[in-house]
Formats: sequence, C-alpha cells, structure tokens
Amino acid sequence: MQRFSNTVIGFLNFFTLLSSIPIIGAGLWMARSTTTCENFLQTPLLVIGFIVLVISLAGFIGACFHVAWALWIYLAIMLVLMAALFGLTIFGFVVTSQGGGVEVPGRVYKEYHLGGYSPWLSSRVKDPQYWTTIRACILGSNTCAKIASWTSFDYTQRDMTPIQSGCCKPPTSCDTNYYNPDAIVVSQESDCYRWNRAPTMLCYSCDSCKAGVLENMRRDWHKVSVLNVVVLVFLICIYSIGCCAFRNARRAETDYPHGHNRMTKVRPRWDYYCWRWWYDKKEQLF
Repeated sequence: MQRFSNTVIGFLNFFTLLSSIPIIGAGLWMARSTTTCENFLQTPLLVIGFIVLVISLAGFIGACFHVAWALWIYLAIMLVLMAALFGLTIFGFVVTSQGGGVEVPGRVYKEYHLGGYSPWLSSRVKDPQYWTTIRACILGSNTCAKIASWTSFDYTQRDMTPIQSGCCKPPTSCDTNYYNPDAIVVSQESDCYRWNRAPTMLCYSCDSCKAGVLENMRRDWHKVSVLNVVVLVFLICIYSIGCCAFRNARRAETDYPHGHNRMTKVRPRWDYYCWRWWYDKKEQLF
C-alpha cells in the first residue's frame, strides 16, 4: 500500500512528460512562422510546455527512485501552480462576468458595445499595439470575407459571430445603405463614421469591432475558467497522492540510508531476537 502512491505518481508524470513534448514542439514550430496570430500564441505554449516538463520530470524521478528532494521540488512547484491557477480562475470569473450582446429588432444577430465589458478588458483592447496584433489576426482569418456576398435579406435572416457583427458591417443603427457608404448622414454614433467599404478597412477601427473581440474572449475565457476548476480539483488529488509518495521516499531514505537494502535493516533485529531467545534458555537451564 505504501508503494501505491509512488506508482500512481510515477505513471501520471510519465504520461504528462510525454505530453509536454508536442506542446514544446508546437511552440517551436510557431516560432518559425511569420503569421502574427501564431507568434502571439508561441510564448504561452513554450512556457506551459516547459513547466509541464519540469514538474513531470521531478515527479517521475522522485516517485520511481524514492528521491525525496525531487519530490519536494515537484510538490513545491505543484503548490505554486495550484495557487496561480486558483487566482487565475477567480480573476477569469470576475473579468468575464460583464458583457454580452444586445438584441437587434428584426435581426437574428446581436450587436456588442465596448462600454458593457470589464474596464480591464476594455483598456487592454484599446491599447494601439495590442489592437494592431488583433486586427492583423482578424484580417488573416478572412472572417469578413465569409459574409461579403450576403444580400440585405441575409442580414435579416442569418446569424453572425461577434467579430462578424462588430467588424464586418457598420452598426445597424447607422442610417446608411450597405451598398452605398456615401449615404451616411450626420448625428450618428462614432462607429458610423469609422466604417469604410474597403475590404482592409471595413469597421476594424470601430469600438463595435473591439467589443466583438472582447465577446469572443469573454466566452472563451469563461469556458477556460470552468475547465480550470476541474483541473484544480484534479491537481489537488494528485498533490495529496504526491504528499504520500514524498513521505514514503523520506521513510525509505531514513530506514535504508546509503543504499542499504531491506535485509541489511532486518538482520540486526533477528539477531537480537535469537540472542534474546538463547539468553532466556540459558537462564532456565542453568
């Protein structure tokens, strides 16, 4: 039973060690790409991959070879990782609690407004350098090209993604003919004047486009936060088993120092019992 925790930790860390290899490989492969969106994901992938590699290697060595210091490093990193994951999960739920789409009368799609989202997210997406990266990603994805051939009837009957709703068309409240951008009149919201029919312009500079991006981020982040709760519970279970493995490794180092095997430890005890038995017999005989 004492070896059970070591066996479980050893197997789990062996599989996570193997899983870290494709993660690091994907990050290194993205480093060769010139696509902005892929470079944007490169650093998180490499960081996650190397953290998983270090944790798995320390846990595997410590559990399989009863190395207490390796298990100590494993448990220390796991504790920091769980604390960071817990903080990130709470932060994610707080940040994604605001936002959402607004119903448009007579339309299936929804529209999104920047003021309805978390101030932290809004300030982040307003950063020109950050927005340039996101804008390049949207252009590279050809999201707006998918609805370029829609007719006015399609706009009333078909749904759109948040990015398509915010970036590929002017706000519905704008008094404009989609096929005649010169028809925009005065006294409208600022996004109406940022709209441009050019495929590389459209409404990529609009606040509605930033809001559409934030809505996508909000949905994805909320899903990740829910997944983080499941992962956190799993890590707590693994951490508990790791503590048992660490205790077993410490006991092994204490009971059998300098590589002595179990028989080396047991023999003096049997010698003592034999000597005690002979002493008692001698007292009875003499």
